[in-house]
Amino acid sequence: MKLRTIKDVDLKGKTTIVRVDYNVPMEGSIITDDTRIRESIPTINYLLGNGAKVILMSHLGRPKNGPEDDLRLNPVADKLSQIIGKPVIKVDDCVGPEVEHAVKALQSGQILMLENTRFHKEEEANDPEFAKKLASYADIFVSDGFGTVHRAHASTEGIAHHIPAYAGLLVEKEINALSPLLGTVEHPFVVLLGGAKIDTKIGVIKTYIKKANTILLGGGLANTFVYARGFDVGESLCEKDKMELAQELMIEAQENNCKLVTPGGAIVADEIGDDVITADMEITGVEGNMQMLDIGEKSTDKYIEILKGAKTIIWNGPVGLYEKEPFEKGTKRIAQALAKVEGKTYLGGGDTLDALKKFNIDPKSFTHVSTGGGAMLEFLEGIALPGIKVLEA
Repeated sequence: MKLRTIKDVDLKGKTTIVRVDYNVPMEGSIITDDTRIRESIPTINYLLGNGAKVILMSHLGRPKNGPEDDLRLNPVADKLSQIIGKPVIKVDDCVGPEVEHAVKALQSGQILMLENTRFHKEEEANDPEFAKKLASYADIFVSDGFGTVHRAHASTEGIAHHIPAYAGLLVEKEINALSPLLGTVEHPFVVLLGGAKIDTKIGVIKTYIKKANTILLGGGLANTFVYARGFDVGESLCEKDKMELAQELMIEAQENNCKLVTPGGAIVADEIGDDVITADMEITGVEGNMQMLDIGEKSTDKYIEILKGAKTIIWNGPVGLYEKEPFEKGTKRIAQALAKVEGKTYLGGGDTLDALKKFNIDPKSFTHVSTGGGAMLEFLEGIALPGIKVLEA
């Protein structure tokens, strides 16, 4: 896949509008993980270093009906300024008179951050007039929010129909790192999928059933497959209406000689909390009010053994409720083991990145850690992503 990138264009004196992914986790006004902000710095510095003016746009959270004060990008602007060591001019909207005035006043070497694009319903609707308005502020559109390129929104896809569009350094890095996984890879090839729901993982499971030797399942996703195997899951998170789909996927895996592995044991509790009574038991013992909230010790050992022998590994999604200490061990041990394996390791998903940070595991221990969750999964399915399609040379 050949992309037009910012290395292909003369940037001097140009105004660039850059779609970044600053949808960062926050507690109140405190950013708990600034990875996505830091990953955007090389592109911003490249643009500034080559004489461009930089306008940044991003969404944050899921505002329901217009502006919400707790979803404004002010803390993000402050954090970016702190990291990059330059002032960041912040406006209170992403279109309108205030933005127009700020853009006119912007000088080469300066950074302007627009307000949360999702405060306008036209953003997610990919409204052509809204996209045209965003485009009117700049000479060049730079796509650098990999975590958003699977969405056809005004700031990710629509804008590219009005001004020349180029990939930023992060998007270029992501595509270059993940593209080899679409072709022939070294075997044994293992895919580890966790998280809560089956819907976001169906495509990847279907794709890699035909490519991988083993698919390991964890989290709420695994619970649905455990239920489909005929076991009681108690009060565990489980999409029971997806039972037939899970059964179809298990049959398909068998037909393609791919081992689809679910945990044989789980860490269970009657309630979720930081100080609750837990038990490590076989799946066959789960019943009543029990909730399976992490994979069990023996299952973790088994998963790690399989991963250690792999030449290529994809991991997306935690295998348990890692945010709570009683249920963090499975995800923690697997992350620590993966950091030491000799094979190529590709990780993605916001929760996966958050787990690495929580357990103090250096992302550089892996072949590639993607800033995208859904975008990574859809790209690996071979789906043409709208935010990438507009960048193709």
